[in-house]
Amino acid sequence: MSLRTQKARELIRRELSMILEKDYRLENCLVTIHDVDLTPDLKQCFVFVGVIGRPHQQDGAIEKLTKARGAIQRDLYKRVKLRSSPHLHFRLDKSVERGVPLLNIIDNLPPPAPDPASESSGIFHHEP
Repeated sequence: MSLRTQKARELIRRELSMILEKDYRLENCLVTIHDVDLTPDLKQCFVFVGVIGRPHQQDGAIEKLTKARGAIQRDLYKRVKLRSSPHLHFRLDKSVERGVPLLNIIDNLPPPAPDPASESSGIFHHEP
């Protein structure tokens, strides 16, 4: 991926986040932009959206964003100056939901047992 594409991806992700936060609040759910993927010609933009809410709210949020795509795209084009405004495609990203159970497992692990070899060597003990 070229440096130009990487910079455009990050800029679009940041600006889309601000546009959605400011102008497109969805009822009873929180919408975040996780990632943006651009085609090399910068004409297609796949926006991976995280929605915290119930399953029917997630699908509804993607549907509402897709319906408002034209207005969101215009707002984005005003903020990000590219040769042409990329066509936005909103996709639901469930990676955070998949990660939460793993984080819960990690949080519930017992603390590590002390290493008997390091205790007997006396290297880490400081006696005044």
